[in-house]
Amino acid sequence: MIINELLTKIENKTAKIGVLGLGYVGLPMALEAAEVGFPVTGIDLNAQKVDGLNRGISHVKDIQDSEVLRPVESGKFKSTTDLDVLRELDVIIIAVPTPLDVHLVPDMAFVESASKMVGDRIQRGQLVCLKSTTYPGTTQDVLVPALEKSGLKVEEDIFVCYAPERVDPGNAKYTTKNTPKIVGGEGPNSLTAASSLFGAIIDEIVPVSSCAAAELAKVFENTFRAVNVGLVNELLIFCDKTGLDVWEVLDAANTKPFGIMKFMPGPGVGGHCIPLDPHYLEWKAREYKFRTRFIEVAGEVNRLMPGFCVQKAGRILNDFCKPLKNAKVVVLGVAYKGDIDDWRESPALDIILELESYNADVVYHDPYLPEFHEHGKHFKGVEMTDDLIRSSDLVIIATAHKITDYQKVIDLAPAILDTRGITRNYQDPDKKVTLL
Repeated sequence: MIINELLTKIENKTAKIGVLGLGYVGLPMALEAAEVGFPVTGIDLNAQKVDGLNRGISHVKDIQDSEVLRPVESGKFKSTTDLDVLRELDVIIIAVPTPLDVHLVPDMAFVESASKMVGDRIQRGQLVCLKSTTYPGTTQDVLVPALEKSGLKVEEDIFVCYAPERVDPGNAKYTTKNTPKIVGGEGPNSLTAASSLFGAIIDEIVPVSSCAAAELAKVFENTFRAVNVGLVNELLIFCDKTGLDVWEVLDAANTKPFGIMKFMPGPGVGGHCIPLDPHYLEWKAREYKFRTRFIEVAGEVNRLMPGFCVQKAGRILNDFCKPLKNAKVVVLGVAYKGDIDDWRESPALDIILELESYNADVVYHDPYLPEFHEHGKHFKGVEMTDDLIRSSDLVIIATAHKITDYQKVIDLAPAILDTRGITRNYQDPDKKVTLL
């Protein structure tokens, strides 16, 4: 049987693996497969990225150049822009973006394009795996039809699975290797092949009954976080109105040893997952004339938070008899979370743009993001000098980076709005810090 031929290649680690899309998801997966001995080809349409990888240069912050150079020099990893290499592979892993459009509707253009690229070159006996986060039903509705246009049939001639990414940028403890891998197949043969493949690469696999179940499990993971962040952000707004300290309340509540999980409030949610993925589920639910109310409300609350931060900044400045207009505001951190260089969906950008709409004089400092483009605009940071902090009217801590000297900021700044609670254990004798 054809499935046995594939399983033998996987067992012997002679199966040729290709990863289509070499971003923060695809590249770690490719390197882990090469590390255990599979011959791996990375495929990306970005020639500059491909050239760098072939020279052992990483473009992903969590991956060191040495981690790329080692499998390149051993001959286990190479990269190319040539899509026809797809015909030569035994396993094809698709790791492309799944963004939302301006109406919060899933934009499946990348998945559709990648599915067509693979479908046009699919060969009998190949296993095709989708990793991109998406709504339940995508593998069956988008990927499978694109592959079967070739005349090959899933479960008979080719095999299809869904194995979602679980990447947490900046997390040194949990990596692609030691994070359990959910795997769903389009049938028993596909699931067997996928389980064999990822079982040879990842420490632990979690097989589920279908691709749709795996897709929903992934979306739920991020929806769970978005809903709970929305809950504590709503609690923060309630505490702000009632004069209670939300940080004290949460610290007390989180001492309970059962029945509670720690979530902290902040200026909003950012990144490639939390602000986006719940909307896949929300959108899919409409097909069944069902509203995911918790998800909708959590999204509304989280999207309110940058505006709430600016409102609170205005109240702090009012205490100094200064309006937002022409106020000198320094925003510390624009990455969506601490100690990374990713600004996607960062609430700090919304804070900056809203401050600018009030004609505030805004600059930002982020040691990981000296400059970047977003919203059709070029953002360029400034050096965090003593004079900059001292001459500001207000410093807003929008992202907490460990390398930032917050004690110096407290000592020099006339006023600080801390949206992350990072300064709670610092010395603030003059009560300069206002927690969000």
